[in-house]
Amino acid sequence: MRRSARLPEPHMPQSSAPRRDADAVVKLLPYFWRYRWRVALALAFMVAAKLSNVAVPLLLKQMVDALNITPGAAQAVLVVPAGLLLAYGLLRLSTSLFTELRELIFAKATEGSARAISLQVFGHLQNLSLRFHLERQTGGMTRDIERGTRAVQSLVSYSLYSVVPTFIEVGLVLALLSTRFDASFAWITGAALTVYVVFTVRVTEWRTKFRRELNELDSVTHSRAIDALLNYETVKYFNNEAFEAQRYDQRLEQLRRAQLKAQSTLSLLNTGQQLIIATALVALLWRATEGVVAGRMTLGDLVMVNAFMIQLYMPLNFLGVLYREIKQSLTDLDKMFTLLERPLEVADRPSAPALQPHGGSVRFEHVDFAYEPQRPILHDLSFELPTGKTVAVVGASGSGKSTLARLLFRFYDVQGGRITIDGQDVRDVTQASLRRAIGIVPQDTVLFNDTIAYNIAYGRPGASQSEIEAAARAAHVHDFIAALPQGYNSMVGERGLKLSGGEKQRVAIARTLLKDPPILIFDEATSALDSHNERAIQAELDAAGRGKTVLVIAHRLSTVVGAHEILVMDQGRIVERGNHDALLAAQGRYARMWALQQQRHEPAG
Repeated sequence: MRRSARLPEPHMPQSSAPRRDADAVVKLLPYFWRYRWRVALALAFMVAAKLSNVAVPLLLKQMVDALNITPGAAQAVLVVPAGLLLAYGLLRLSTSLFTELRELIFAKATEGSARAISLQVFGHLQNLSLRFHLERQTGGMTRDIERGTRAVQSLVSYSLYSVVPTFIEVGLVLALLSTRFDASFAWITGAALTVYVVFTVRVTEWRTKFRRELNELDSVTHSRAIDALLNYETVKYFNNEAFEAQRYDQRLEQLRRAQLKAQSTLSLLNTGQQLIIATALVALLWRATEGVVAGRMTLGDLVMVNAFMIQLYMPLNFLGVLYREIKQSLTDLDKMFTLLERPLEVADRPSAPALQPHGGSVRFEHVDFAYEPQRPILHDLSFELPTGKTVAVVGASGSGKSTLARLLFRFYDVQGGRITIDGQDVRDVTQASLRRAIGIVPQDTVLFNDTIAYNIAYGRPGASQSEIEAAARAAHVHDFIAALPQGYNSMVGERGLKLSGGEKQRVAIARTLLKDPPILIFDEATSALDSHNERAIQAELDAAGRGKTVLVIAHRLSTVVGAHEILVMDQGRIVERGNHDALLAAQGRYARMWALQQQRHEPAG
């Protein structure tokens, strides 16, 4: 019987306290400073567009009053209205023209700034420590970045193109109404604007918490779906398609309820805004109609007031949408800025020099390390990888073998002691230069969803096709690739899943051989190969490591027999060391491991 128990509520990452809106805006300003002249020119076109727009009702009044003629002045009809009609058309055209020029001038600033921010976030995420990437939820994080990037463009567009123009137009209309007519017109308009803004801000602030909740649920739902798709094979192995669908449906139901809550509060906001605007329009038109009847105003004045209100109605109505969108954009930006502000656990020191390898001698000196303070991994560990020598590390799972490679690459910093390369502390040199000097064939090989040629060339971007093929031959994978219908242009699939484990590992070996660094790490480099291919590739690895400093992390002892020194680790300590023959003669832990593996039948890969 399938499971039917209700799943626990999804863990929703705890957001940091929301930053002030002004802080987010201030953080955006430096990205636009390089485009400041474009911004100034766009603002000038914006002001020109609003002046043209406000002039339209004034011209419309003149046209209406000009049509109120006596029979003897019929000839004027052919001149005055025709000229006013032409001016009216030119003003309408000018409004559109200045608006389009503003968009055209500022497009480069908007797109360029969004690109710069996205690139900075991407680079920052690449520089965060391995700890962050082991804890992250890829789907939710990518969704946060996607929303944040869109929010940059939305925020800039709405604030520059709408906030300032709206208030410019409101100011011009209030000034015209108060100077041409009695003060009641300006008071009614000003009061309606004030009530409208206060109502919009209060209700939108109240709605923001629902938007944040919706964002959190959206990220969690997306993360769960991506996780299930990435682990497609595991889902199939355990026949858990219905189970994953049930989990996803529960997240979708929570998301649906949050969306309904957000929509109902939005409807409340829209209804209140329309009520305020409608009340103000009725009051203004009543005052204007009364003025015409009393003879204080002309029909042209009535038409002008009505046109002003229609023009004002649209930006006022948009002001509510605008404020909601800005608040939403700031909410989305908050997530992306949180990622951008996450401190680097491993960072280059100021003015750190590049590593200067002189052969690649590596030393671990009294190294202490723990991923978590309550669970130490390495204890006072000391050993040396001499230049041009091969040192192997063996031991049970969890003894700390793979941690050595992570520390040498400086994915983490040690808590005690130090690691040096040719006498240079790895914490004192740049990470880029350090990692250029080291190559690794990891136990768990993950490939990019691209061609085989791309994945091999990733070891040295820009390598020629002949160099890629030479590395593939050295890794004994060229014949397999050449037999494929598309050869080196064959796609490997998501995480390389179109290839077998052995094929992926040979591609990884070719990639490292192409990089050709002075220090090599083989972390179970032949674990996915059968005995025949293992022996062939082991010979190639031995040849590739000749003259280089090599660290071999192995479980199968047959792959480390030829190492110059073998370190036996247990619970983060070196318990034995020596070459193969010396360790067998010592009749210790290594000898027992060797005897056990010799008795065990190794299945063909």
